[in-house]
Amino acid sequence: MNGHIQALGGTDSSRAWFDRAQESLAGGISSSSRLTSTGPHPYPLYMVSGSGARIRDVDGNEYVDYLLSYGSAVLGHAHPELTEALTAVLHTGTMFGTCNTPEVELAELICDMVPGAELVRFANSGSEAVQGAVRAARGYTGRSKILKFEGHYHGWSDTLAISNRPGAPEAGPYAAPHAVPHSPGIPAGIIDDVVVCPWNDAVALRALLDAHRGELAAVICEPIVANNACTMPAPGYLDLLREECTARGIVLIFDEVCTGFRTGPGGAQALFGVVPDLAVYSKALGGGLPIAAFAGQRHVMEPLAQGHVKHGGTYNASPLCATSALVSLRHLNQPGVTKRIDESGRRLMEAIRRAAHDRRIPCSVQGVGAMFQTVFTADGTPTRQYRDLLHTDQARYHAFRHELLKRGIHTNAYGMACWFVAATVTEDDLDATCEAVTEAFGVL
Repeated sequence: MNGHIQALGGTDSSRAWFDRAQESLAGGISSSSRLTSTGPHPYPLYMVSGSGARIRDVDGNEYVDYLLSYGSAVLGHAHPELTEALTAVLHTGTMFGTCNTPEVELAELICDMVPGAELVRFANSGSEAVQGAVRAARGYTGRSKILKFEGHYHGWSDTLAISNRPGAPEAGPYAAPHAVPHSPGIPAGIIDDVVVCPWNDAVALRALLDAHRGELAAVICEPIVANNACTMPAPGYLDLLREECTARGIVLIFDEVCTGFRTGPGGAQALFGVVPDLAVYSKALGGGLPIAAFAGQRHVMEPLAQGHVKHGGTYNASPLCATSALVSLRHLNQPGVTKRIDESGRRLMEAIRRAAHDRRIPCSVQGVGAMFQTVFTADGTPTRQYRDLLHTDQARYHAFRHELLKRGIHTNAYGMACWFVAATVTEDDLDATCEAVTEAFGVL
C-alpha cells in the first residue's frame, strides 16, 4: 500500500443500506453517535473490513482510520496476534458465567500498569464502569451528590448524563452551571444529585465545594477532555483536584475511558503524576471488544470487595473479552508501542499546524499525540473549558472533515470529539494523511 491519496468513490451502497436499516433499526442506527454524514449525503458510511490502520466501506472505498472505533481499536484492525488469541477462545468457549483465569491475569496486569490500581472490577462498557465507580464512591462515603465538570462526558446512562452538551441558553451562570439532562427520560432526582462546575477554574471549584460541604461523594473528570476536543487540564489543575478531594474526604474519579493505556501504560495518572482514588477504563482496554473496568485504592473498593456494595454483570470479563484485553495491554505495556503512537500523532498535529499557518487559518491543534483535535478558534488559542467551544467555527471543522474524507482520511464527524491514532499506523498512512491535510486546508 503506498502513501498516495485515494479519492473517495461513490457511496451508493451505504445509502441503500441506510434506507434498508431505517425499516428495522430505530433511526437506522444502533448508537446516536453513528448518525454521521459522508459530506453532502445525509447517510452514514457502512464499513465491512479493516486491516491495520485502514478500513473499507461497502462500496470498496478505503480510508486511513482515525475514528478507530472511538479509540477502541488501538492495535489497529484485525491485528494478527489478537485474531489468533480470540480464535483459540472461540474453540474452547467464549463465556461460562463463572470465574475464569484470564480475568485474574488481566486484573493483575492492570494493577501493575496503573499507579492507583490496587483492586479492579470489570464491566462491559464505559457507561457501566462509570456507574460502578460512582456506586463504589457513594457506598464508601455514604453521600449521594457527585460533582462533574461542564462538557465532560461520562457515558449515556442516567447516572452522569448531565451537562455534557448544554446549549448556551440553558447552561446557566458560568460559575455555577445548571445541571442540564443529556436527554429527556432522565429523572429529576438524578439531576438534583449532580453538581456542575466549569473546568480549569480553581476559584469556581472551591466555591462549589464549599457550597456543598459534606454532601459530595465524588468529583469526576476526564483528565484530557476527549469530548471537549481534547481540552487539556491547566497546569496544576489536576493536582488541585487531588488536594481538595483529599482535604474534604471526597473520592476523586478519573474517567480514563479515552486516555487509559493509549497515552502510555499508566494512562493519564502517569502522564500528569496525579493519582485518583478510582479510575474508569474501556476503549483501548479491550482492543476492539466490549470490556471496561473501574479500579482504585483498596480502602475505597473494600465495601465492594466485601459484598456490602453490590455490583454484577453476566458478561463481565468473559474469557473472550478478557483475552482481547490481555493481548492489547501486553502490547501497550511496551513503552515503544505507546511512544510510536505518540510520535505518529505529533507528526500529524504538526502537519495540521503547518498547513493552517501556511493558509493563515486560525486554529488550535490540541491534546497529545495519541488523541488530539483541530479546533477553529477565532484567534487560534486553545480551549480551556466547555463554553469556549460554543464560539468555535464548527462549519469550518465540518468542511475540513469532509475534505479529508473525500481524500480517504476517516475522522470523527463531530468537532468536539478527537482523532485517535493506531499503534499500527504506517509511514505510508502518515504520508497520505499529511498530504490530505495540506490539500484540505488549500480549499477551506
